[in-house]
Amino acid sequence: MTDPARPLLAGKTGLVVGIANDRSYAWHIASALTAHGATCAFTHLPGEKNERRTRKAVEAIPGIGADPLMIPLDAGSDEQMQAAGDTYTQRHGGAMDFLIHSIAFADRDWLQFGKFHETPRASYLSAIDISAYTLLGLTKVCKPMLAERGGSVLAMSYYGAEKVVPGYNVMGVAKAALECTMRYLAAELGQFGIRVNTISGGYLRTLASSAVGGVGTIEQQNIERSPLRRNVEGDDVGGTAVYLVSELAKGVTGENIYVDCGVNTIGV
Repeated sequence: MTDPARPLLAGKTGLVVGIANDRSYAWHIASALTAHGATCAFTHLPGEKNERRTRKAVEAIPGIGADPLMIPLDAGSDEQMQAAGDTYTQRHGGAMDFLIHSIAFADRDWLQFGKFHETPRASYLSAIDISAYTLLGLTKVCKPMLAERGGSVLAMSYYGAEKVVPGYNVMGVAKAALECTMRYLAAELGQFGIRVNTISGGYLRTLASSAVGGVGTIEQQNIERSPLRRNVEGDDVGGTAVYLVSELAKGVTGENIYVDCGVNTIGV
């Protein structure tokens, strides 16, 4: 049972992977976790420009505190994933309560309706590597720390993993691989007290979503057709992330939870 007089995530620490700016899902998740008492460390793409951009976004999180841990990470490198885990350990010790995976990549040249069948091998494989394999790779690195107190791993997916979304293309394939990876990880790591889930977030205007052809149509259709008659907001997903990281969800693993204002329930 949780103590209602104590912040829901008080004393919990973890790693947030994927903040690009203050509009990204990772930013909203980190903001919600911080608001409920958690301490977050962050990764950023290598290079001073990327570090400055991510740091600026992180420092805009209310209550983030002084000197948050910022770790460079090229997720395409096993060595850098291991180094990120080692750096986290040096600052926060051998325990990790949560790992937030919110990174994805696909060559935007192939995110246009009608071009999926032309996707070259290299673009197909790179999308799966960065968008899906990295969940496995980072979880493997963080497993000893997550098992210390029974941690929660959370990754971001999208409805295009299940149904065809025009223009989503190879990213949909990668997100399907991500969701399947999540289930296999959940099945194997539950014995160590580690829970693994995904959130299928609805359309949110971000750097990543802007690369998908036809996003303006998707945005408008969601407003017209979703049960809530609006697009999802960042704090909708942030609140669900707080739940999944907290003890309130201690019996939840291997699940893909839709936070999309009900879009996935509508057939036509």
